[in-house]
Amino acid sequence: MQELTEGTAAPDFSSKDQNGQSIKLSDFRGKKVILFFYPKDNTPGCTKEACAYRDASQNFEANNTVILGVSPDNEKSHNKFIDKFDLPFQLLCDTDKDICEAYGVWVEKSMYGKKYMGVERSTFLIDEDGNLAAVRRKVKPEPHVAEMLELAGAKS
Repeated sequence: MQELTEGTAAPDFSSKDQNGQSIKLSDFRGKKVILFFYPKDNTPGCTKEACAYRDASQNFEANNTVILGVSPDNEKSHNKFIDKFDLPFQLLCDTDKDICEAYGVWVEKSMYGKKYMGVERSTFLIDEDGNLAAVRRKVKPEPHVAEMLELAGAKS
């Protein structure tokens, strides 16, 4: 797979959100999109990241920017996560990892010397025309949200 770079077209996709609603990236043409990939619902780092986006969501919305979270979790898991932390944005169910693979975030990881496949925490800012405006890989759960706000042209 070719490395995704800023200025190139973002891979389009079709997926279901937490309510089973079909979502395509192209549905959001004319808006900026924060597409953040995270490993798993209700885990400490992922909760910090999702809550940081929640806390900044009005600033993103005021700047014509939609937030979409993506993980391999299913609808039931996403709904529990949304309800527990009052998340105001859609979470996409990538149970087959097609979106993760298209964006190059389904990678080999290592913990305590054991190798396994998982989601590399990454965030992509997609402009109104569907092009990659920013690509951030291996991000820290909270600090990168402020950077994404700035890149999207919003005020924190």
